[in-house]
Amino acid sequence: MSGYGKERSGWLPRMLAAGMALWLVAGPLWAQPHEERPDVRVVVDVSGSMRDNDPERLAVSALDLLVALLPSGARAGVWTFGETVDNPLPLGEVDAAWREQALTLPPALQAYQQYTDIEAALNAASRGEADGWRHLVLLTDGMIDLSPGRGPKPEIDRASRRRLVEERAAELADQGVAVHAIAFSSEADLALVERLAQSTGGLAALAESPEGLLGAFLDIVERIFPADQVPLDEGRFVIDDGVETFSALIFHEPDDAPLTLVAPDGTRYRADDAPGDVRWQEESRFDLIRVPDPQAGEWRLEGDVGEESRVNVASPLHLRTTDLPTTLYRGFDVPVEAWITHDGGPFEGGEDLTLSVALQDAEGEVQSRVVLEPEAGRYRGRLPAPALTGNAHLVIRAESEALKRQRSQAVNVLPAIGAVHRPRAGRVVLVAEHPGLNRDNTEIVGELQGERLEAEAVGERRWHLALPVLDPSLSLPLLLEATIELDGERQTLSLPRLVLYPDGRLGIGVADVAGPTLATESFDEQADASLPPPETSAERAADRFVELVNRMPEAARDLWQAGWPGLQDLWQAHRRDPRLWGALAALTLALMVLVLIRRRQSRRPPRREEPHV
Repeated sequence: MSGYGKERSGWLPRMLAAGMALWLVAGPLWAQPHEERPDVRVVVDVSGSMRDNDPERLAVSALDLLVALLPSGARAGVWTFGETVDNPLPLGEVDAAWREQALTLPPALQAYQQYTDIEAALNAASRGEADGWRHLVLLTDGMIDLSPGRGPKPEIDRASRRRLVEERAAELADQGVAVHAIAFSSEADLALVERLAQSTGGLAALAESPEGLLGAFLDIVERIFPADQVPLDEGRFVIDDGVETFSALIFHEPDDAPLTLVAPDGTRYRADDAPGDVRWQEESRFDLIRVPDPQAGEWRLEGDVGEESRVNVASPLHLRTTDLPTTLYRGFDVPVEAWITHDGGPFEGGEDLTLSVALQDAEGEVQSRVVLEPEAGRYRGRLPAPALTGNAHLVIRAESEALKRQRSQAVNVLPAIGAVHRPRAGRVVLVAEHPGLNRDNTEIVGELQGERLEAEAVGERRWHLALPVLDPSLSLPLLLEATIELDGERQTLSLPRLVLYPDGRLGIGVADVAGPTLATESFDEQADASLPPPETSAERAADRFVELVNRMPEAARDLWQAGWPGLQDLWQAHRRDPRLWGALAALTLALMVLVLIRRRQSRRPPRREEPHV
């Protein structure tokens, strides 16, 4: 998170506030008309840990950005949570009044509470019916921390976490609720964030900078509200006769030279001399340019054009696809079906039309690509299996002499079968992440130093592979292979190499092949290992007293600055905490002892001193 300094926290709110009006005008270009009206329900963590893990207040900027990107007519609301859950912006239709109310929320997003109840927040925000899917956008540092007044810790935290990943996530998916989760710290429970997204058909991302936040939110909005774009290549894009309006969102660095937009006839446009019908918003890190009734032909931008830049178009022609998955699995092909419509009906004149789909990694590099084949008015094909895991984009393109269109959809790529080494148990644990794999259609074998090892099924989707006695000072690669029978086809899947004892003296590079399920379990095991040995009641009381004494100056200063409202907030937040009552009792007892000592001293006769010789 280093490298941004003070400027990092200031540019994004200013950018969003300045661009709000234009986003309201350009909003329809960023959302294709939908038969359904999905709800967008933003769930913001206001726990005390977010004070440390989100020091630049990215959560506030994130809400501003989402408010700016949401198309008019959508339904949205905002929930906040710490120990308790609040709904400062109820679910309603997005219009000018809704946006104005949303922009008054930042104080509520910084009213920090002591604990973090993610389970209660998701339960509250997911209630109520919707015309389409309910999309929950969870902004959190991802650490569940419940009040000790509800039971012994850490047992209550882990129980809540297990309910979320083992029960509640599947229930939300069945109810038409997708959870898109953005974590604000690498110290967060990233496995929980990824597992919630995977189970409910959402996206997961880690955003530690304004740039990462911007990209994550654009991905979520474009996933919920798909939009037509034209390809932007080295600052050049082609506009066809059917385009009614285009909106170019161009990212750049603050010190870059001003942009120039050049029309096909050579007309040059700049922010300071754009004609009245061209709306141009110029900010330190982006330009937003809206051009109605544009000339057909190739347009070009002179100046630096950032990677996240895009050009959306409004046109009777639309690029359509069947539902694209949010999660892909390493080793499995991706079926894709796409087509072009004209005013909602069939597109005529597509004799030279070519449709293709590509998978791009987080750096924009193409990992695989396939041309779709025409079939009964639509185009179908199978994208080769992803070879890498992580965040990626599916990019569908339609090209002919008459038009160029594309659509980009963010995806998460996971291992089909996760694997993790359990040294104390002397085995490797494997879990199927792909929903179609189980003990009945999957056999797993390993090869270690030329020896063949067979995995034993120990559950519906879990296997154990026993290991021989190994020297922990040596790093050894374990090769894993799965034989799968799925949809009437038999295939062999090579799993990513798992390195045993990667910290050994002869280490080999290790890849993250655990997957969200085993990563979630590993998080719990690490929490167990980090727990200190049990303390006696006297030791616990002494530790708490020392901690209380050490925190008194800071707490007193905070209370003095907060005044009476701060005391009221403190009382409301902690009045059910037994530690508060214990502290008050200890303070009362200390005051009583102090008063008694003073009284005894005041009654004691003065001591007479004899003169010295």
